[in-house]
Amino acid sequence: MTYFEAVSEAAKFLQDKLGPLTPKVGVVLGSGLGAVASSVTEAVYVSYREIPHFPQSTVEGHTGRVVAGRMGSTPVIVLQGRVHFYEGYTPAQVTFPMRVLGALGVEAVILTNAAGGIDESYEPGQLVALSDHINMMGWNPLVGPNEPRFAQKKNAGLRFFDMTEAYSQRLRALAKQAAHDEGITIGEGVYLAVSGPSFETPAEIRAFRTMGATLVGMSTVPETIVARHMGIEVLGISCVTNKAAGLNARPLSHEEVFETGRLVERRLSGVVERLVVWIATMVEAEA
Repeated sequence: MTYFEAVSEAAKFLQDKLGPLTPKVGVVLGSGLGAVASSVTEAVYVSYREIPHFPQSTVEGHTGRVVAGRMGSTPVIVLQGRVHFYEGYTPAQVTFPMRVLGALGVEAVILTNAAGGIDESYEPGQLVALSDHINMMGWNPLVGPNEPRFAQKKNAGLRFFDMTEAYSQRLRALAKQAAHDEGITIGEGVYLAVSGPSFETPAEIRAFRTMGATLVGMSTVPETIVARHMGIEVLGISCVTNKAAGLNARPLSHEEVFETGRLVERRLSGVVERLVVWIATMVEAEA
């Protein structure tokens, strides 16, 4: 079975579970942010373990299930947890869930993550919309044969494609408005992705700062690359869960990441719920 056929089989399985629900907006929830899915009504729950070929989440804070239903009256599909390269998965497996979202007809995604703050002005609990990224993982998920059948839009699915606007400017504008309406200030920043699983050294953080990074994490970038290959519009939102190495008096830990994520879930839920409705309305108007 080819990779494309495996993605198609997984998408067909999920579509059968969803019935007439056809979400155009998807949401991926990062470490400690899984409870955002609780705002989904009329929910259908599907464990990753049930879905053919789907990789399994092994990290605390990643429930590992699909939650599909509605936010307000808007159809949405939420991935409650993701998988990472450091878990031992291949690049193709890491990005398999995003490929499935594309095969289901999703046209825009909100990718959330827990990130370390490189910018010294960031405080734990702050939300930051991604304006760009730096890939320091040492690999690109598109290495290998190109599969143009993954394209969801005209001029997508190309071997070589533009990444000038990896993260949508207009979706960032909507995110700022949604945050404002929720009484939250949301910043903008550049996310640098490393493979993990060890946290970065202070010297690495100093180097990353000179490169222009304001956030550091171990996810999101592969999903963004694959989404843009398919023609899916991307909004990235980081929750700053800790100050990066060398900026914090205490040692870094996943427990701190998880707990800070839990504290900010409610604020993020309000922002995401508004965004799903607005983005879906925008996508439908352009159809």
